[in-house]
Amino acid sequence: MAGFSSFREFYPYYLGEHRNRTCRRLHFVGTSFAIGFIVLAVKGGNPWWLLAALLSGYAFAWMGHFFFEKNRPATFKHPFYSFAGDWVMYRDILIGRIPF
Repeated sequence: MAGFSSFREFYPYYLGEHRNRTCRRLHFVGTSFAIGFIVLAVKGGNPWWLLAALLSGYAFAWMGHFFFEKNRPATFKHPFYSFAGDWVMYRDILIGRIPF
């Protein structure tokens, strides 16, 4: 895995690691749950929901990689770009730029 000098350079690589539709769907579901848990944390004042957000986001994504994409999540080598990539991919799925 090569080094990346910017997120713009990394994102095409990130998308290449998410070719499997089920993997992308699991990312989307996990991120949606994470958003819900963040809302619960803010509204209820209970920071434990933030842990649920983190766990749900990564659990669904990693299941997609290990069982469907059959690759190692980019999180292990590029944690910050990968985290940003998940949110950009989520947006791209929402607006129809990437097939769900």
